[in-house]
Amino acid sequence: MAINLKKGQNIDVGLTNITIGLGWDPNEDNNDDNNFDLDLSAFMLNSSELIPTESFFVFFNNMDSPDGALHHTGDDLSGRNSLDGDDESIQIDLSKVSPQIIQIIFVATIHDYAARKQNFGQVSNSYIQIMDDNTQQVVAKYELGQDFSIETAVEFGKLYKQNGKWKFEASGVGHKQDLAFFLSRHYKGQIIK
Repeated sequence: MAINLKKGQNIDVGLTNITIGLGWDPNEDNNDDNNFDLDLSAFMLNSSELIPTESFFVFFNNMDSPDGALHHTGDDLSGRNSLDGDDESIQIDLSKVSPQIIQIIFVATIHDYAARKQNFGQVSNSYIQIMDDNTQQVVAKYELGQDFSIETAVEFGKLYKQNGKWKFEASGVGHKQDLAFFLSRHYKGQIIK
């Protein structure tokens, strides 16, 4: 049975092959003709909380990490890839994570939120979950709910290494920002376009 995570809660992952999934639906009372394009991204960080090179930033335009540990499965432009499952996901093999990487932050952002006048308050049924790739069973789920009514970006969770074991924390930190905000915090090279 899956654990329903609360903000700030930590769990031992105890698995090697997992998938982090993001799912959402536009609110039915939203009259906006634009689709909601939420993007799932992963920032693989070293001990300085920085991406060592731009290739350790995994998103829809860089689908694979250089160590082969992370694979983004593709961009969903509308939240309609799945009626009852993940719309975007990142597959992870923790045995392949580069030794220099000690945490992986997962972020959901709304693409082009300013022009579309969108925020997470207009999105329903949003969640992130961890699935065991071997059994295809959900082991933990974090419902984003109405906690982010005006935010446009959410750092929803992170994998981190502690005493040689990977743990997951449901961080749930919202921002009125875009993906460039997270890049400016975690990458000191040229911004990826």
